[in-house]
Amino acid sequence: MQTIKDQTFDEERALYGSEYVEAVNCRFDGPADGESAFKESSDIIARDCYFNLRYPFWHDHGLKIEGGEMTELSRAAIWYSEYVEIYGTKMHGIKALRECRDVKLDSCDVISPEFGWSVSDLSVRDTSVESEYAFMRSDHLFFDNVKLKGKYSFQYISDSVFTNCKFDTKDAFWHARNVVVRDSYIKGEYLAWYCENVTFENCTIIGTQPLCYCQGLKLINCTMIDCDLSFEKSDVEADIISSVVSIKNPRSGIIKVTSVDEIIMDDPYAKGQVIVK
Repeated sequence: MQTIKDQTFDEERALYGSEYVEAVNCRFDGPADGESAFKESSDIIARDCYFNLRYPFWHDHGLKIEGGEMTELSRAAIWYSEYVEIYGTKMHGIKALRECRDVKLDSCDVISPEFGWSVSDLSVRDTSVESEYAFMRSDHLFFDNVKLKGKYSFQYISDSVFTNCKFDTKDAFWHARNVVVRDSYIKGEYLAWYCENVTFENCTIIGTQPLCYCQGLKLINCTMIDCDLSFEKSDVEADIISSVVSIKNPRSGIIKVTSVDEIIMDDPYAKGQVIVK
């Protein structure tokens, strides 16, 4: 493997088509303002590098990024790539990850609107994310100890598992399919509308009008705080270990709850049962 150390690159496609290259403490920045530094490359390691130019990693195969920073000007940093590992890195450009496969993020700091769209087989651990429209249309996501702040997160995702996470995001998990969320804290409005086969286990759910128009919804040992107009037109099996502000017209299933301030059943097609334990 060729090692490039302590150099600065600012030209267009500076290392285009590279193979087996390790860049150490390099800067991709400068007046030439060139794009696509490592486009169409394979088996690349970028260690403690600074990226301040657009589209550095497109169509790459085998990429490891350790430390370093992608600034706000490093937009759309990693697209159409596979077998990607990113450790301890600041990812601060818009649309930083999209249309990729087999990706691992560990101990990263992500501030990136529209992050993680259409990504398959993505593992994220011990990472903080700030993003609007995060992870839309992605599948096979595996998150552990991830903090997310944003809006409209995890829409249209499928076949994913989340554990020990903290999410502060409205409209999360809309149209999600085959998802499990365990031991997590989810705060936000209108949680998981139109989802299918989604399970929340040992979770705390906070916010108005959660879990409506769902199919195959399950809640196991969950706490619900400030949740009004919950479960409208949903097929649901729920065991809730707290009080709920209100439950409205569940379509089918059984909701077991410690207490509920109001049960609204004014739809003739609402056949769900609410049982106060």
